[in-house]
Formats: sequence, C-alpha cells, structure tokens
Amino acid sequence: MDMMDQYLLSLGLDSSPSILLSKIFLLVFAVLLFNFLVRKLFSQFAVKLQKTENEWDDALLDVARKPLAWGVWVIGMAWVVGIVSHAFDADTLNFVATLRDTLLIMLVSWFAVRLVNVVVAMLARPGKNRDAWDKTTVEAMGKLVKASVIITAILALMQHFGFSISGVLAFGGVGGIAIGFAAKDLLSNFFGGLMIYMDRQFSVGDWIRSPDKEIEGTVEYIGWRITRIRTFDMRPLYVPNATFANISVENPSRMTNRRFYETFGLRYQDQSKVQDITVAVKAMLLAHAAIDTHQTLMVNVNTYNSHSVDFFVYSFTKTTQWAEFHEIKQELLGLIGDIVAQNGAEFAFPTQTIQLLPQQEAGANGV
Repeated sequence: MDMMDQYLLSLGLDSSPSILLSKIFLLVFAVLLFNFLVRKLFSQFAVKLQKTENEWDDALLDVARKPLAWGVWVIGMAWVVGIVSHAFDADTLNFVATLRDTLLIMLVSWFAVRLVNVVVAMLARPGKNRDAWDKTTVEAMGKLVKASVIITAILALMQHFGFSISGVLAFGGVGGIAIGFAAKDLLSNFFGGLMIYMDRQFSVGDWIRSPDKEIEGTVEYIGWRITRIRTFDMRPLYVPNATFANISVENPSRMTNRRFYETFGLRYQDQSKVQDITVAVKAMLLAHAAIDTHQTLMVNVNTYNSHSVDFFVYSFTKTTQWAEFHEIKQELLGLIGDIVAQNGAEFAFPTQTIQLLPQQEAGANGV
C-alpha cells in the first residue's frame, strides 16, 4: 500500500480523497482483470485437456473453476474494504479479515464437496481404460468423505471464531453417550446402512425380496436411515436399515440362470409311451439354444398319481430376464405338448371309472 501511495503521489494525486478513490479503482480494476485472465486461462486449459485421454484433469478443472473465481472476488473485495476502513480509521479491519477467512474456508469446503461429487459420478460409470466401481460402495464412500469435509470445515470455523475445539470434542464424548441412548433406533439404522454398504448384499437397481417379511421390489435408494424399494405395483416401500440385520434377504438379480421346473401327467393307458416321451423331451432340451446344458437337466417319471403317470422336467435357461424367460417357457411348454401328441398320448385330467358288474354276478352278490 505504501508503494501504491508513492506511485499515486508521483502522479500528482496528493489529496486523501483522490488517493482513496484511486486505490479503490485500481484494486477493483485489478480484481476484474485478474478474474478475466483466470477465466481465459481456464478456457484455454479446458480446450487442451479435452484433447487428452485422461478424464480426471477435465473434471478437476471444471470443479475448481467456480470456487477459484469466487475466491478472487473475496480476496479483492476484502482489500477494498480494508483500504476504506483504514482511511476512515474504522475499527473493522479484524472483522473484514475474519469474514475473508470464513468465506475462504467455505470456498475450500465447497471445492472439496464438488470434487467428491465428480469423483463419485466418474467411478460409478465405466471409463476408457477402467471398469465401473460398485455404485452403492462408491456412494457410501462419497457420503463419508463429504461428511468429513463438512465436519472439518465446521471445526475450523469454530476455531477461527475463538471457540475451543478441545472443549467441543470433550462435550461430544460425554454427550455422545446420552445421545446414543436417546437415538438408539437412529444409530441402529445408521449402522444397518453401513453394513449394507460393507456386505454388499444388494445395490441400487437390484430386485430383492425377503421370505421373513413382505418385502419385494427394486432398490431405488440406500440412505443412512432408510432404504427405498419400488414394489412391482409401483408403490414406494420405505424400510429402516436396521430391519435388514434381522431378516433373510434374497437377491434374484444376481441369479446366474432361471429354472424351468414343471410336472406333466399322462393317462394310464399311455403308460407304455412314457419312456419314448421322456427321451424325446430330454433330446429337445439338449438341442434347444435357450437351455444351459452345463447345468442340471433331468426328465424322469416322478410318480404314479391317482389319475395319471407323472413325469417332471428340470432344467435351467441361459437368460435371467423375467420377460424373456416366460417367452422361452411358453415355447418349451408348446414343444412338450407337441411331443406328447406325436407319440399318440394325451395329458391326463381327473376322471372316475364306474365298473358295472354282469347281471348274474350282481344278483349273486346281492346287488
């Protein structure tokens, strides 16, 4: 500032108002010029970095653009306010410095949160030379890092305003016990969500169901307190995370195959044809493109029922898609029906046979 005063005096500005206005003008002009240069520099860097295969440098540049621009304005305006305060002997220099540091801490925290969001989004999708990370795990780690950034920023601001962090931490240790008893359910849900992230029993987008409770649907969101599931009738189901620690959860989305398991009943008068039918059905399944022949495949007579001779078909399809599986199932049922008809047999249905005795035999028996 003394060098600026000497330079302004050499220009013939010897009155205090002229020097003050000149200082303000030069500082505002310098801030505008520096901000303009920073934006131009960022634009040139962005054009050059887009030509590279590395996607992280583009993300870092985009994340830093806004916080840095605001930081330039914060520092520049702090200088302007400091000059005005010094000229009028106002006791606001400490306040300006405190406000400046507070805003800078908030800007650094904003930059860190933006960076975490971008990193989470990039890791959750596949890149040029890498596979996508597990979305649920990445989001969980992102939430933990963002929570750490926010807590650190709050503690730094408290320390900056004169509060003792050691006292706050001591209070947190003592008060944590009372809070733990008061918020037992909240903490159990929190740790339940943490276990979901760590165990990876299901992720967002998975179809899950529980044989212990009426829970079935597609996972839409896993929070720290609840998990939102969209049921098949399109209703949202909100389940506390602690529930999953006490129930069995089935994850059909991670199945490797879908099972085709059906039982067919033939008439007793077609018993001699059952062997040929089962052999033909098994050969059809082995030749079918949708059947996984590396899995268990069985076609055998199962039981003699009250009105039919039953055989079962046990196999697995290659697809796990529900709609596609039912298309394949419909085709297989039709082919099995054709095989039964080609062998001159028919499917059985419940019947009753009434045997009439000859008249003489009936009379002898007292009928």
